[in-house]
Amino acid sequence: MSTTATPPENVRVHVSSTSARIIAVAVLLVFCYYAAGVLITVLLSVLLAYCLDPLVDLLERVHLPRRFGALLVVLLLVAIAAGAAYGLWARAENFDQSWPQYRTVLKQAAGAIESKIKRIEGRVSEIAPDAQPRQGTEPRPNPGIVRSVLLRGMGSLYGLLLEATFVPFLVFFMLVGKRDIWHGTLQLFPASRRTQVKETLEDLRDVLRGYLAGMALVTLVVIVFSSLFFWILGLDYPLLTGVVSGLVNMVPYLGAVLAWLPPLLLGLVKWKTMALGHFLLVAGVLSTFHLLAINLLAPALVGRRVQLNAVAITLALLFWGWLWGGMGLILAIPITATFRVICDHTESWKPIGRWLGA
Repeated sequence: MSTTATPPENVRVHVSSTSARIIAVAVLLVFCYYAAGVLITVLLSVLLAYCLDPLVDLLERVHLPRRFGALLVVLLLVAIAAGAAYGLWARAENFDQSWPQYRTVLKQAAGAIESKIKRIEGRVSEIAPDAQPRQGTEPRPNPGIVRSVLLRGMGSLYGLLLEATFVPFLVFFMLVGKRDIWHGTLQLFPASRRTQVKETLEDLRDVLRGYLAGMALVTLVVIVFSSLFFWILGLDYPLLTGVVSGLVNMVPYLGAVLAWLPPLLLGLVKWKTMALGHFLLVAGVLSTFHLLAINLLAPALVGRRVQLNAVAITLALLFWGWLWGGMGLILAIPITATFRVICDHTESWKPIGRWLGA
C-alpha cells in the first residue's frame, strides 16, 4: 500500500500564501485604524453622492447643467444640515441652562447607588478581610489612561471637523464627475471583466440608495413618534430628546436600550424618583417603536436589498464600532452590504456572500 507524500515545495508555497494573507489583513486593519478620519470622510461622501445623484439627474433632465445642479443640491444639503444643527444647538443651550437641576438629581441617584455598593462591600469585607485595601494606600489615577482619553477625544473632534469641511466638496466633485469616475473605474479592469464590474457597481448603487432612503424615512418616523410620546408624558425638551432617542434607536439591537437613557434622565427630574411603572412605560414604548421600525417599517421600505443576516449585522456592529466608535456603528451595515455585493459577483467569494445573506 503506497501513500503519496506532499512535496515540500507545495507546503512552503501554501504556508507562505497564508502568511501573506494574514499580513495583508493586519496591514489593512492598521491602516483603517490610523486613517479613520480620511476613510470615514470618503465613505460618507460616497454614500451621500449615491443618495443625491437622482436629484442631480432630475435637474439635468430639465436642462440644468450638471455642474450647477450638483452645486444646487449640495448647497441645499448644507443649508438643511446647518438649519438642523442650529435648531438642535439652541435647544441644547436651553438644556445646558437647566443642567444644574439635572445634576442635583443625578448626584442624589448616584449617591444612593454608591451607598448600596459600599454596604455590599462592607458585608463582603466581613467574609474576606484580606480583600480590604491596606491603610495608607490610595488608588492613584493613571496618567496614561487620562492622556489616552483626551487624545481620543481630540481625534474625534478632528474627525468631525474633517468631515464637515471636506464632505461637501467631495460630494460635489463626485456628482459633477460621475460619468468620468464611472468610466475611469471600469478602465481599471481588463475588458473581459468590465461587464462584471459594471453589474457589481449597479447592484451596489441600488443597495446603498435603497438602504439610505429607507433608513432615513424610518428614522424620521421614529423621531416623530418618540417626540410625540415625550410630549404626551410632559417631559422637558421633547423634540431634542426625540431626535437623540430616535437616532440612537436606529442602531440595531443596542439602540433599543440606549434610546431609554435620554427620557429616563429627564424623567428623574420630572418625577423626582423613577418609579418602576415609569421605567417600564418608557422602556416598553420605546422598545415597541424599535421593534416595529426594525421588523416592519425597515423591511417594507428598505426591502431585501441589504440581505444581511442577524449574525453578520451583529459582528459588523461589534467590529466597526470597536474600530471607529460611533461612526463605525453608522457605517457598519453599508460597509458590510458593500462587501456582500462584491462577494456575490466574485466567483471565489460567493460562499462568503451566501453566508452573509443567509
